[in-house]
Amino acid sequence: MKKALFSAAAMLAAGLFCVLLALPAGAQSAKTTFVTIGTGGITGVYYPTGGAIAKMVNDKRDKYGIRCTVEATAGSVYNVNSVVSGDLEFGLAQADRQYQAVNGLEEWKDKPQKELRAVFSLHPEALTLVASEASGVKDIRELKGKRVNIGNPGSGQRQNSIDALSAVGIDFEKDIKAEQVKAAEAPGLLQDGRIDAFFYTVGHPSGAFKEATAGATKVRFVSISGHEIEKLLKEKPYYAKTTVPVKLYPTAVNDADVETFGVKATFVTSAKVAEDVVYAITKEVFENLDEFKKLHPAYESLTKEGMLEGMSAEIHPGAMKYYKEAGLIK
Repeated sequence: MKKALFSAAAMLAAGLFCVLLALPAGAQSAKTTFVTIGTGGITGVYYPTGGAIAKMVNDKRDKYGIRCTVEATAGSVYNVNSVVSGDLEFGLAQADRQYQAVNGLEEWKDKPQKELRAVFSLHPEALTLVASEASGVKDIRELKGKRVNIGNPGSGQRQNSIDALSAVGIDFEKDIKAEQVKAAEAPGLLQDGRIDAFFYTVGHPSGAFKEATAGATKVRFVSISGHEIEKLLKEKPYYAKTTVPVKLYPTAVNDADVETFGVKATFVTSAKVAEDVVYAITKEVFENLDEFKKLHPAYESLTKEGMLEGMSAEIHPGAMKYYKEAGLIK
C-alpha cells in the first residue's frame, strides 16, 4: 500500500513538472514578491504612513506582482537594523537616525551601515514635550527632578530627548526620573499621574497627543527653545526649528504654538532589495502624491522636491531610476 501511494505521488509530481515545462516562459516565472514595511507605534504617524504606501502598491498588485504588508515596530533604530539585516525590506526612520547609521554614530558607533539606502523623505516631525499642568513645567529646563518618559530603546525620540536635555544641562540619568516606555503608553501614564511629562518625536496631529490632552488631567505643550538649543541645531545638521500647532489640540492648556525642533521622516531600504521593487513603490507614491497627501494632515506640506531632501544614505538605484525618468534628478 505504501509503495503504491509513493508511486502515485511520484507520478503526480512528474506530471506537474511536465505541465510547468510546457507553460510559456513568462507564466513559469510569474510570482508574487512579498515585502514588509517597518513603521512604529500605532499612535504615531509612521504606522498610517506605512499603511498608505502599502495600500497604493497593493492596489497595483496585478501590475507589479508585489504584496506589501505593514509591521508595527519599536521605531527608527529597530527599522534601520531590521532593514540592513534583511528582516524588513523597507522601514520608516527619522532623518537623524539615517545619518547616524550611515556615518557609524550613536547606536552604530564605529559600525557604519553601508548597506542602508535612502528612498525618499516624508513629513516633518517635531520633538514634542508635554507636561501635566500640576507639574508646573512650562519650559524644558524645569524638568529637573521630574518623572519623564524619554522613549523606549530602539525609538528615534529617545536620542532626540537626550540631545535636548543635554543641551540645557540636564543629565537624563541623574537629574530626572527617566522612564523608557513606548510612546503609546505615555499618555495613559501622564493622565494617571504616574509621570509628569513625556517626549515624542512625531508628525502632527498625533493620536498620542490627542489622547494625552483629552483626559481629566490638564496638559501643557512645553517649549524646547533658547540659545542652548540654537547651539545644538548648529552642531547637528539634521535638526531644524519647528513648532507644535496647538490648534490641533483644543483641550491643551496652551493658547499659542510652541517652539521646538525636529527632523524629517524618511523611507529607507537595503542595497539587497531588488531595483524593480523599489522603483515600483517610488513611482506609485510620487505619481499619486495628491491622493497620498489626503490620507493624513501631516502630509499636507509634502512636495516632490522636498521629498528628495533630508537623506544622507545613498539613494537606491530603483528610486534613482524613477527620479531621473521624472526629471527630478538629472
